[in-house]
Amino acid sequence: MYMYVCLFIYLFIYLYIFLRNLPRAIYISIPLVTFVYTLTNIAYFSSMSPEELLSSNAVAVTFGEKLLGMFSTLMPISVALSTFGGINGYLFTSSRLCFSGAREGHLPSLLAMIHFKQCTPIPALLVCCTATIVILCIGETHNLINYVSFINYLSYGVTIAGLLYYRWKKPNLYRPIKVSLLVPVCYLLFWALLLGFSLHSEPLVCGVGLVIMLTGVPVYFLGVYWKDKPKCIYDFIEWATYLGQRVFFVVFPQIDPIEVAEWTDRSSFTSKASGPL
Repeated sequence: MYMYVCLFIYLFIYLYIFLRNLPRAIYISIPLVTFVYTLTNIAYFSSMSPEELLSSNAVAVTFGEKLLGMFSTLMPISVALSTFGGINGYLFTSSRLCFSGAREGHLPSLLAMIHFKQCTPIPALLVCCTATIVILCIGETHNLINYVSFINYLSYGVTIAGLLYYRWKKPNLYRPIKVSLLVPVCYLLFWALLLGFSLHSEPLVCGVGLVIMLTGVPVYFLGVYWKDKPKCIYDFIEWATYLGQRVFFVVFPQIDPIEVAEWTDRSSFTSKASGPL
């Protein structure tokens, strides 16, 4: 009994602190990062000519060599640390995207499994790393960065638009974290403005990125929408899933009741509670 009480207290404190601090982190970090980036660009433009900016392969390194003197070596080290930090965060988020997609039935069920001890989505991580290595080997890095940037930016805007749609169509949906509508509306306005500039300046890159996104449509219809597949396909998927479980020591995670409640409309509880017992 004591153990269950301690577990309940721990979960309550964890969720309370998380739900209280996450909006604060968002409201503080976004203006702070915007302010730092603005000052950085002002420093670049005030100390370097347009020709130097365009001819430099690494603007931050050129800036350091021009102004920092003997301490200019700190600049590439800082860039490298920033890059490693960004990659570390990207590995966390990209693998969780595959993990969440598999839990929704949009990807093979093996990607929705986690290690039985470490609780990490090993299959999803391996798929993301393998896909990244293959893409780097078959294309030019600069073009790949442009394609991926456009795809990510377009996906972010569609996601925010979906958030506004659900706030309109399902206002009573349980939301543990709820921000003012001014935040997503302002984001969408800036998103549309910057997307328009991207389409005007680099239409070919944006078009190729859009084609890359649309290649997922036939995959969706073949893998998700098509339910009556031949039995041999289901047998192969079952065999591959079983083999992956034995190789990577992964299992399905336990269902969190709190997470299930987050996706449940409160209005359904209200209608059931108002009905006859």
